Amino acid sequence: MELVRDPAAHPHLVASYAAGEVRLGAGVFRRSLIVAREALVTDWNPPPPGALAIADFAAALALAPDVVILGTGARQQLPPPALYAALAGRGVGLEVMDNGAACRTYNVLFGEYRAVVLALIL
Repeated sequence: MELVRDPAAHPHLVASYAAGEVRLGAGVFRRSLIVAREALVTDWNPPPPGALAIADFAAALALAPDVVILGTGARQQLPPPALYAALAGRGVGLEVMDNGAACRTYNVLFGEYRAVVLALIL
C-alpha cells in the first residue's frame, strides 16, 4: 500500500509496506529496524514479541521518543506487561499493532511533528 507521494522529501517517512518489507524514502528494508524523524537503525535484532525486554529498546530510547510504535508483523502480538511498565517508567508510551497499522500510525504522528519512534519486526 502506497502511503506518500514523494518519500524522498522525507527519507524516514514510510512510503509503503508489504509482507516482510518496508519502503522508506531512504530505501527498501527487509530486516527489523527502528525509524525516527532524524534516525534510522537498521541493525536491530529483536527477539519474538513475547520475549521483548527494555534492553531491546536501547536504540529507540536513545532517540528520546514520547511514544514507541511497535509493529509485530502481520498480526498484533503483545509483549510482556513488564515492557510497558519499564517504558512508562521512563516517560515513554508503547503502542503495539500489526506492521500495517504501525506504519500508518507512525506517518500520522510524524506529520504532527511528534517525538515518535517506529520499531518494526519484519
